[in-house]
Amino acid sequence: MYAPILSTKLTIPVQRSHVVDRPRLYVRLGEGMHAKLILVSAPAGSGKTLLVNQWVKSSSIDTAWLSLEEADNDPSRFLTYLCASLQTIVPQLAEGIMGFVQSSEPPPLETIITYLLNEVSEITNHFVLVLDDYHLMASEVINQALVYLLRHMPPHMHIVMTTRQQPKLPLARLRAKGELIEIRGSDLRFTSAESSEFLDRVMGLKLSEEHVALLEKRTEGWVAGLQLAALSMQGYSDPNHFMETFSGRDPFVLDYLMEEILQGLTEQVQNFLLKTCMLDRLCGSLCDAIFDIDETKEHESVDFTGQDMLEWLEQANLFIVPLDNERRWYRYHHLFADLLRTRVHQNSNYAGSAETDLSVTEIHKRASIWYEKHQMELEAFNHAVAAADTHRASNLLEGKGMPLLFRGVLFLPCNG
Repeated sequence: MYAPILSTKLTIPVQRSHVVDRPRLYVRLGEGMHAKLILVSAPAGSGKTLLVNQWVKSSSIDTAWLSLEEADNDPSRFLTYLCASLQTIVPQLAEGIMGFVQSSEPPPLETIITYLLNEVSEITNHFVLVLDDYHLMASEVINQALVYLLRHMPPHMHIVMTTRQQPKLPLARLRAKGELIEIRGSDLRFTSAESSEFLDRVMGLKLSEEHVALLEKRTEGWVAGLQLAALSMQGYSDPNHFMETFSGRDPFVLDYLMEEILQGLTEQVQNFLLKTCMLDRLCGSLCDAIFDIDETKEHESVDFTGQDMLEWLEQANLFIVPLDNERRWYRYHHLFADLLRTRVHQNSNYAGSAETDLSVTEIHKRASIWYEKHQMELEAFNHAVAAADTHRASNLLEGKGMPLLFRGVLFLPCNG
């Protein structure tokens, strides 16, 4: 007996009554009608699903929608729902294929995809297949089936994928051929006008331009951050005080980031985040210094290098912001950094086992040594102060030949 199809997985989600219209992004999505894949890849709470939802409902294009979940990593289940989603456009499509998929000994996935593509080729109109929350797909078999689908699908078929992580697809090849449209976290951030409209019309807050600008700066245009800030602010008698104190330590923001992000990460990734969150900027070599990974030695004793982890965090859209085009320098999103620093101060054993634990003081000391080694005396001085290392700070302040005070530098406190 076949498992029943859950129809809500195939239904375009109900749109909120009040949303911020985003025509600049609709235009970008519309360009995907000349491409194979439209990739909407951004951190949690960036409004990925809502954006695609708004676009397909505002356009006239036929849309097959599939909301993915972890259980869909079973190949037969995935293909069953894939066929069922396409049947919302053409009801008779893939009826014979469904029997193959759900048989006790189904043929190889590529064979089934080939049958499916042959039937899809007979559709005359352009249409999109939306795969929502593709980051939940961990099956390599399904991923390879999708690669095969992308390679051979007809020109009137387009896939829209929303995901928190960069998928393991041939993106470079698709990009080079002009077959890929990308919308990233930086694109999804609210502009000043969008932030103002969201807070005023959607959340019902009457704020001054100054307060709107401040919230936009604090949240960096992150949609969920603005919404959580607005929820926290409702009923607040003193908006000025709220603006002065709002940060990633806000209870609503903390709960969201903990539940949606931090708790789902491995201990190794959490350990890396919590040890490096005291740094205003990060690069691979600096992170290696924090973890005491010697560049001159083989890395057999560690599972990663700082650069490896930073690039993984970027691909996973884990609230890390690149500061250059060379994938060298990064920083954490301000609210995410606030969360991490709060966790550090709440739990003295944040780094994991006793063998790998580092104090905040030691982290700042290692950062200071690294910055001095790389001739960035100001940053070295600031970290020495944060480590309460008066001897090192004094030596750095005096400088070699000319004190820092006479170099026109600005002293900024390090996070700690």
